[in-house]
Amino acid sequence: MATFTRLTDDDARAIADALDLGTPRALTPIAAGTINSNFALDTDRGRWFVRVNEGKAAEDVAWEAALVVELAAAGLPVPEPRAAADGARYVEHHGLLVSVFAWQPGSHRAPAEVSASDAAAIGDVLARLHVAASARPVDTWREGIYQFDAIVERYAGFRGSHDPALAHAIDVLGDELTWLTAQEAVRHAAGHGVIHNDLFRDNVLWDGDRLVAILDFEQASRGSFAYDLAVAVNDWCWDPARAADGRGPLRDDLAEAMIAAYDRRRPLTAADRAALPVELRAAAARFTITRITDVHLRQVDNPDKDFRAFLARVEHWRGGGVGRLGSVV
Repeated sequence: MATFTRLTDDDARAIADALDLGTPRALTPIAAGTINSNFALDTDRGRWFVRVNEGKAAEDVAWEAALVVELAAAGLPVPEPRAAADGARYVEHHGLLVSVFAWQPGSHRAPAEVSASDAAAIGDVLARLHVAASARPVDTWREGIYQFDAIVERYAGFRGSHDPALAHAIDVLGDELTWLTAQEAVRHAAGHGVIHNDLFRDNVLWDGDRLVAILDFEQASRGSFAYDLAVAVNDWCWDPARAADGRGPLRDDLAEAMIAAYDRRRPLTAADRAALPVELRAAAARFTITRITDVHLRQVDNPDKDFRAFLARVEHWRGGGVGRLGSVV
């Protein structure tokens, strides 16, 4: 993982002044993520999380900030970006678009640490998020950068690669994308609204058993509710350390708890349920492909983003793994 932009002490002072953060004492890069540059900024008024929004337009940063503010007002546990004197929820500094959040104490769950109650909490909060975010006027819903056509285009970019590490993935993904294309009508019929698009374990903070923060809305966009639920199932309900114990890496108990809790908060329609098995495969294919393009091909040293982990999910669902989820799908 990398910090793509370096901030100096002078930069820290300027950002702190613009957002009334206090007098800087220390600025520490955070080696997390594959898109933005992140920092911990300590001042005499506390600790702040500083994000340099890499490669975004101002309207994108403003859209994400407005969404988060509305979600917080609806009672969702989301940190709001700090407002500048002019009311903007970011500052422009030397051509950089910088967002700052109050530091959120808490910890992430490792795969083996996720409990059924954790999974249920994720299902419940995701349903709440869908309801609140999709109450925004439809003409404000933006299109995301990970729409299916964009994923297919990414795949086409490396389909002809002679990298031996990609040979098996190219074969599997080509077949999978063909199958997913044929499921367009099923996917389209499911409920759509504004979704998070990336509710992974590293985007949720916990204080003991209590979920205290949902993070990172930069991928939020118009999308399928069933797809967003499938993204969460693919990450929260998968423990590769279990693969050797005969039960396999899918924690079907967690998946059932998550889906059931979501359904209690926002009842799944028949079309949502029909789409969910398809979206489990679509989400696994998406993250396999994006980790190939954003990590493997760029030679980013990030073992936690190895595309093979999601390729294993693709093959699990293709092999009939959805049948283990019982009546919830």
